[in-house]
Amino acid sequence: MNTAVSLPSQSIDINSPLAVHDFHKAFINYLNVYFTSEYNDLVIMCIGTDRSTGDSLGPLIGYKLEKFLKRYKNVFVHGTLEQPVHAKNLDTCVDFISKTYHKPFVVAIDACLGKFERVGHITIGHGPLKPGAGVNKNLPPVGNIHITGIVNLGGFMEYIVLQNTRLSLVMKMADAISEGIHYGIWKFLRQIEKEQSNLN
Repeated sequence: MNTAVSLPSQSIDINSPLAVHDFHKAFINYLNVYFTSEYNDLVIMCIGTDRSTGDSLGPLIGYKLEKFLKRYKNVFVHGTLEQPVHAKNLDTCVDFISKTYHKPFVVAIDACLGKFERVGHITIGHGPLKPGAGVNKNLPPVGNIHITGIVNLGGFMEYIVLQNTRLSLVMKMADAISEGIHYGIWKFLRQIEKEQSNLN
């Protein structure tokens, strides 16, 4: 990693007409800076559960990405509607990734709660996220970079708030994030191929 370069966290409003474009642009920038030659496999870890509307953002993204990303030999998705990654199996999944993949670079994705004016914002940042922090769960931090979607208001009765989150907002965010990641990975890998072919 080029330690001279550090990207600030970026926030994208899902209601912006340029949300997908702005997100995929930010995502590619993060890959360019942080996914360096010290890494090999790219792992998208989508955290959450399909048993709670507000917490289903991760599994929905994993479900949408799984069919598109399986064509790439070094890109893997964990956390789907069928096989979610959540509080009870997060440790096992983290252990599996570290033992299974070659020099993995992990993109961790999760829903979160926040201030009223921030609901509907997607944030991408460097470093791990802390799953379950909004509902007072002590889970290990995960991810080389993280993506969070603020799905509802935080600060009180978090479990009930997550259960009563609008599915339309969660789906809108899942669509934007999955489309942005899919296009971003395609563009990033194509860029690497061009660079390698120029060297040859």
